[in-house]
Amino acid sequence: MSYTRDEVDFLRAHDTEITEATVDLQLTRKSLISDTQMLRRRFGEHARAVTELATARRTAVGKLPSNWLVCHDSAQQATAPQVAAVRSKRLAERLGQGARIHDVTCSIGTELPALTAAGLAATGSDIDPVRVRMAAVNTASAVAVADALAPPLRSGGVDAIIADPARRAGGRRITNPRQLLPPLPNLLDACAGIPVAVKCAPGLDFSDWNGLVSLVSVDGGVKEACLYSPSLGNGEMREAVVLSTSDAGDTVVDRITDLYPDGGDASIAGPPGQYIIDPDGAIVRAGLVRHYAVRENLWMLDDRIAHLTGDRVPVGKTGFPFIEQVPLKRLRTALRNHGGGTLEILVRGVDIDPDKLRRSLKLTGDRPMTVVITRIGSSGVALVCGQRTTGIDRN
Repeated sequence: MSYTRDEVDFLRAHDTEITEATVDLQLTRKSLISDTQMLRRRFGEHARAVTELATARRTAVGKLPSNWLVCHDSAQQATAPQVAAVRSKRLAERLGQGARIHDVTCSIGTELPALTAAGLAATGSDIDPVRVRMAAVNTASAVAVADALAPPLRSGGVDAIIADPARRAGGRRITNPRQLLPPLPNLLDACAGIPVAVKCAPGLDFSDWNGLVSLVSVDGGVKEACLYSPSLGNGEMREAVVLSTSDAGDTVVDRITDLYPDGGDASIAGPPGQYIIDPDGAIVRAGLVRHYAVRENLWMLDDRIAHLTGDRVPVGKTGFPFIEQVPLKRLRTALRNHGGGTLEILVRGVDIDPDKLRRSLKLTGDRPMTVVITRIGSSGVALVCGQRTTGIDRN
């Protein structure tokens, strides 16, 4: 649930008191009733809102500043800060410092700080007046109440627009751009003549988009697809941005685009090398597996399947030392021969449930291992490997 305007004003006015009152509460599903009763004795009719704020802030740890006004829905929808930073950097590079960017679905303001940090002039609007009120508290940017299909923009007033249409309806993910809320064609009509960056779910059907489609992942999880107008790209049509956190806590950015040669129409498939590599999900969803393979001097096991192989693991990425390839029906015997115990299972191109397979193998060994179930040609095969390892720079 969200809040009323009065609740937002109360939460803002009593933020320090709320933090002190909730810091030692568990706020778990099991403790929620007793926690809420305690908060009701202290905050009266505002106890529900206080509980919502405290639990939502814990959900948003690492994603939003700890003192932000946030509710469960806005915490779930919030863009990861690393992703917002990448988008803001692209806009600054393409449009220049000081460019005017308007977020027409700003919600509680999660995109605005990254825009400001990149040297852009950020403003926002949202159809929900309570969210706008929260955004005004959370950020120093100018915000207003407005429909994304009728944003408060004068001709020439902004240099680009950011939008994040709702990606779910009736509890189900939306994959058709025409069914987004608001629908993508309507949104583009409302922003005609202005470059746009539209955030979408990674599974969206973006085959008809005539600009750049950027798939972004953070520490292995694909977070979003962003559709950019052609003027916001560098001639590329597909891009994978792989963000990872270094041991020092810094964000490492790896970008793969379709401008990098992919080897043409020739097959780049071959037998397993020393390692099996499972490309990041952003690379797979962007359709850039071949480009990545060529860049990293890897090759595919099958031209139609995204598993890669090679004689090294790319620096900073992970892979699996290859031991042997066996038919699926011989997998249990092979693993037992190698003393297999705990098992990581990757499946692509074969209809197998990893959890059911793990239970059926009934391994009793003590060696951590990996099995890559994949399709090569017309057959499903099992690639027996050692445990996951990280590629290092050997120079």
